[in-house]
Amino acid sequence: MEKEDNFGDWYLDIVEKANLSDKRYPVKGMNVWTPYGWKAMSNIDGFIRKELDATGHDEVCFPLMIPETEFKKEKEHIKGFDSEVYWVTHAGLNELDVKLVLRPTSETAMYPMFALWVRSHHDLPLKVYQIVNTFRYETKQTRAFMRVREIHFFESHTCHVSEEDAQRQIAEDVDILSKIARSLCLPYFLSVRTDWDKFPGAYYTIGIDTVMPNGRTLQIGSIHQYRTNFSEPYEITYEDENGEHKHVHQTTYGMSERLLGAVIGMHSDDKGLIMPPDIAPFQTVVIPIVSKDNRQQVTEAARALAAELSVCGIRTKLDDRDARPGSKYYDWEIKGVPLRLEIGGRDIENGVVTFARRDTGEKGTISLKSVAPGAELLLSMISASLREKAEMSHMSKMEEIDSPDRISEGKILKFGWCGCEECGHKFEDTYGLKILGTPYLPERYEGRCMICGKDADRTVLAARTM
Repeated sequence: MEKEDNFGDWYLDIVEKANLSDKRYPVKGMNVWTPYGWKAMSNIDGFIRKELDATGHDEVCFPLMIPETEFKKEKEHIKGFDSEVYWVTHAGLNELDVKLVLRPTSETAMYPMFALWVRSHHDLPLKVYQIVNTFRYETKQTRAFMRVREIHFFESHTCHVSEEDAQRQIAEDVDILSKIARSLCLPYFLSVRTDWDKFPGAYYTIGIDTVMPNGRTLQIGSIHQYRTNFSEPYEITYEDENGEHKHVHQTTYGMSERLLGAVIGMHSDDKGLIMPPDIAPFQTVVIPIVSKDNRQQVTEAARALAAELSVCGIRTKLDDRDARPGSKYYDWEIKGVPLRLEIGGRDIENGVVTFARRDTGEKGTISLKSVAPGAELLLSMISASLREKAEMSHMSKMEEIDSPDRISEGKILKFGWCGCEECGHKFEDTYGLKILGTPYLPERYEGRCMICGKDADRTVLAARTM
């Protein structure tokens, strides 16, 4: 299966061959995380926790089920999720007095508690996050990590004294994103979603998108400014320095297991995965190259090498299975281990270990006396190479146009737009592309709306989506 010919089938094939997820669970769209896939996702979670903890967020864990009475308090929110939620109606044989929702997201679970936790301006800002599973009835064709019905999900929720302070939080979220994306070697772009595509109940939404090799965009997360849209129905108020009670201003920031799906789609090739070193379950694999005469010596040297690397903080797998080296190479290429280290009798004699990079296929040797620093250097070089290659691919998909006649397949299009919803829908319906929104960082533009020809002071991004 070749990536360039059929990205969708290639993606499903790679996920299965690498044993990242098992889709055979008897509920469609609720897949089993296998050990290798879960290690990769846990490493991503680790970077998220590191950045959130460093910026004063506290981790919490809220219940899975939300009473219908709380869920329906924000009208736009319930309207936006009504067709996607799972309802619990019975406890055993007893019909529940109040139906329960399996959380599609946690605003309506958290905010009744926020109303109890926040009393004074001294309690603000309130910054919490959780990494949990959410449930949405995905009606399109399911695809591991990209479109599932049980979603591994990170979400942060914050409360602030003012809209200005909430805006500072959004700026911090954007900075956090840049650090997480760097670890994943993943380029992305930010766009302020249209009013008809923003998160239900939000004042505005910033979409976080990356582009796959087939030119389709994948939304990997979003940041939301709520103003007081939720604090008013949930009565989250604080007493300011003058004794006046005011509603808090709120933000949220969420990303899901789509981060792993994006990594797979962006970095892998026809041989299998290529894991960025920061999130790879194993950063190196050590393979002993034995013969009848040196099996014990080489095996002991391989074990010592793996132990040394592990002590130095490099996630290392020793593959001492009774199998041919070529078979082992094939297995670890599929799983995308960034760096393969081989040691045989001749390597021991020469005081070196042989390496092979998964990203480029480059081979060479490292002195056994400096094997850990040498491996760390190679891993940093692999990360840098993956970032550069991904950024080049990302930029090659961006195209500015001024006429519908110039619409290209497999591109993220940027063009002038008057901001009119009618024009936006007309464009989407006519060309089968989705308007993603206006660039998050303001861009000066003076020209015409490509759709209606009226004066325009903004550009808009559009693409086909996964």
